[in-house]
Amino acid sequence: MAEAHQAVAFQFTVTPEGLDFHLSREAVKQFYLAGISSWKKRLVRAKNSFLTGVYPASPSSWMVVVMATAGSFYCQVDPSLGMIARIRHCLPESRLLTYESRTMVSAALFSTGVWLSAVLLFRQALKLLLSYHGWMFEPHGKMSRSTKIWVALMKVLSVRKPLLYSFQTSLPKLPVPPVEATITRYLESVRPLMDDEKYSKMEALAKEFKEKTAPRLQKYLILKSWWTTNYVSDWWEQYVYLRSRSPLMVNSNYYAMDFLYVTPSHIQAARAGNVVHAILLYRRKLDRGEIPPMMALGIVPMCSYQSERMFNTTRIPGKETDTLLHLMDSKHLAVYHKGRFYKVWLYYGGQVLRPRDLELQFQRILDDPSPPQPGEERLAALTAGERVPWAEARARFFSHGKNKTSLDAIERAAFFLTLDEEEHGYSPGQEGCMDAYAKSLLHGQCYDRWFDKSFTLVVYKNGKLGANAEHSWADAPIIGHLWEYMLATDKFQLGYTEGGHCLGEPDTLLAPPQRLQWDIPQECRATIESSYRLAKALADDVDFCCFQFSDFGKGLIKKCRTSPDAFIQISLQLAHFRDKGCFCLTYEASMTRLFREGRTETVRSCTAESTAFVRSMGDTRQTRAERQRLFKLAADKHQHMYRMAMTGAGIDRHLFCLYVVSRYLGVESPFLAQVLSEPWRLSTSQTPQQQLKLCDLNKYPDHVSTGGGFGPVADDGYGVSYIIAGENLINFHVSSKYSSSETDSKRFGRNIRQAMLDIAELFDKPAEKARK
Repeated sequence: MAEAHQAVAFQFTVTPEGLDFHLSREAVKQFYLAGISSWKKRLVRAKNSFLTGVYPASPSSWMVVVMATAGSFYCQVDPSLGMIARIRHCLPESRLLTYESRTMVSAALFSTGVWLSAVLLFRQALKLLLSYHGWMFEPHGKMSRSTKIWVALMKVLSVRKPLLYSFQTSLPKLPVPPVEATITRYLESVRPLMDDEKYSKMEALAKEFKEKTAPRLQKYLILKSWWTTNYVSDWWEQYVYLRSRSPLMVNSNYYAMDFLYVTPSHIQAARAGNVVHAILLYRRKLDRGEIPPMMALGIVPMCSYQSERMFNTTRIPGKETDTLLHLMDSKHLAVYHKGRFYKVWLYYGGQVLRPRDLELQFQRILDDPSPPQPGEERLAALTAGERVPWAEARARFFSHGKNKTSLDAIERAAFFLTLDEEEHGYSPGQEGCMDAYAKSLLHGQCYDRWFDKSFTLVVYKNGKLGANAEHSWADAPIIGHLWEYMLATDKFQLGYTEGGHCLGEPDTLLAPPQRLQWDIPQECRATIESSYRLAKALADDVDFCCFQFSDFGKGLIKKCRTSPDAFIQISLQLAHFRDKGCFCLTYEASMTRLFREGRTETVRSCTAESTAFVRSMGDTRQTRAERQRLFKLAADKHQHMYRMAMTGAGIDRHLFCLYVVSRYLGVESPFLAQVLSEPWRLSTSQTPQQQLKLCDLNKYPDHVSTGGGFGPVADDGYGVSYIIAGENLINFHVSSKYSSSETDSKRFGRNIRQAMLDIAELFDKPAEKARK
C-alpha cells in the first residue's frame, strides 16, 4: 500500500559514472493524489470553519447586504449616513482606482462592517436565547406563552442548517450555583440514608462549612468560571480520570454491543471491512464538521466539543498523571490478532480504502500463520494494569528503537481493532451468553484490547462486534452517536453479497498489512506478566448479568403517565431494597451538554419520595391507590432533579470543584472530605437510543441495539446500565464483584425484573380512592 510505495519511490546508486537515479511513477502518482486529497480536506475545513464562525448568517447574506447598499447608492440614497464617503476619503487615490471604483470599495467595506455587526448581534441574541431553560420545567404537553415566543425566535435564528460546531460559541457557560442552594439539596439527598444522629452531625458540618469555609472557596470558583470556558470539565478530566492510578480496565472503561438479534455478515473479515469503512466515513464527516449537532426538541443544540478527540487519540501513562495524545489526522489502523500486532494503511491514492479492500487486508491478517514474537502476545496487558508500572515500563523499554516505532504505530493509529478468536452474541436458549459477551467486551483476555486507545473495535469470529472505550476523552453518548451511524451504514448502505462478503472486487495488488516488530527484554516481560496477573484477578472478579426485559417497554410506561427513566430508576430503588434490605447512595449520570464543554452531572436517585414509595410496596396496609400516589410523587421528584442537573443546578460537580479549590488553597474541610468519601453502591446510567434516527425500528424491529455497560463502581455495590430499545424491550447490564458477599448480579437482575412488573401492575386497572 502507500507505505510500500514510499519505500521504493526514490532509489539511487552511486557508480563510477556518477549517480544513477530511479523514480517510481506509481509512487509519485500516489504522492500526488495524497497531496490533492490533503489540500481538499484543508480547504473544506477552512470553508466550514468560516461558515461556523458566521452562523446563523451565511455568505449569501453578505452578498445581499452589499447589493442592497449598492442599489441604494444607485437610487441616490445613502444608507450609511455619510460613512461611505468618509471611507472613500481615506482610500488612496490612484489612476487605477477611479472615483467610482473607490465608491464601490467603500460601499463594500461599509456593507461588510454592517454584516459583521449583525452577525455578532445575532450570535449574542442566540446565546441569550440558549440561556433560557424554562421550557424544560413545563408540564408535559403544555407550553407557556414565553416558551412559545422563545421557540419561535429560536427557529428564526437557526433557520439555516447548522454544522457540527455552529452553535459552540453561542452556548452559555455552566453557571456556578449558590453554595447555600447546593448544601440544601445535598442535605435533602442524604436525609433518607441517615438516622437522626448521623444527620444532625452532617447538618452541623454543613452549617460550619457554609458559614466559614465556603464563601472563600466560592469566590475562587466564580473567578475560575469567568476565566475558563467551563469551570468543571478540565478538573473533572484531570482529577477524576487522568490522575487515577488504578487500572482503566473494569474501573473506568465501558463497552458497547452489536445489534441484539441481527448479524449482517458472519464472515469476520467482511464484517470488519464494512464497519471500519463506515467508521472512516463518520470520521470524514466529523473532520469536516458536516455532522449536525444533537438537538433537544429539534431546536436546542448540545455541545459537540467531546467529539473532537474521538479518533487519533490515546491516553499516555505517566507516574503522577496521564495525558491525552490527540493528532489532527491518522492514516492507519492498529490491529491485533492471535498475539500479533499489525499496521494497516487506510488510504490508497488519497482515497479511503473500499470495504472489499479492507476485507482483503483483514483476511490476510487472519490467514497469517506467523507466531507472536517473545513478549508480544500479552503486551497490551500493560494498559490493563496499574498506571505507574506501565508508565515506568514505557519510559524504559519503549522510548527508542523498534519498540518505540511499533508503539507509535499503535498510539498514533486512528483507533484499535481486535480480530477476536472467540464467538459471542445473543443465542436464544443459551443461558449466560450475554453475560460472557459483556465480560469479553469489558476486559477480554486482559491483553487483547488496547485500553489506552480512545476506543477498541472488537470483531468476533462469528461476525458479531462490540467496542471498549476509554472514558477520559468523552462520555458514552459520544461513542453511542458513532455506534448508531456505524451499524446503520453497515447494514443499510454498504451491505453484503449473498455469500456475506463486502460488495465489489478487491485490489489484490495492495501491499499486505505490516507486522509490528518488537524487542522485548526479559525484565519487561516480567512487568507485562505482573500487570497481566493483576488485571486477570480484577477481570475474574467481575460478575455480570445482561438480560432482556421484554414484558413491556416505554409504550406501557408512558401509559402510566411518567417518564421511562423515572420508572426504571424507581424500580431500581425497589429492587435494591429487596436485594439488600436497605437504601444506598445512588448515582445516575445526566448530561450538561446544554452548556459549552459540558459533560455530566449526578442525579441522586435515592430520594425521600422514592424511599417512601418503596416502603409502601412492602407494607400490606397500604392501598393500591396510595402506592400510585407515592409513585407519582417519587417520579415527579426524580424528573425535577434530572432537569435541575441538566440546567447546571446539580450537587456533586459543584462540591467536587469546591473540594479541588480547598486542596489548592490548603484548606481542610471535614464536610467536603465526608461528602467525597461516600461510596456510590448503586451506579446507574441510561444508554441513549436513536440519536440519529437512521434505522426505523417500526419497520425493522429486529434491529434493536443491545446497548452497553460498565463495571461496578464500589467493591460491594452494583453497576447498572440500561437502554430503552423499543416500545416493548429494555436491555439491562448489571455488574458487581464475586468477592463481595453482599452482591449477586443475577439475583439483582431477578429483583429488577420483579420490581418492574410489580410497579406496572399498579397501573393495570382502576385504583381505589386514595386514603386521605
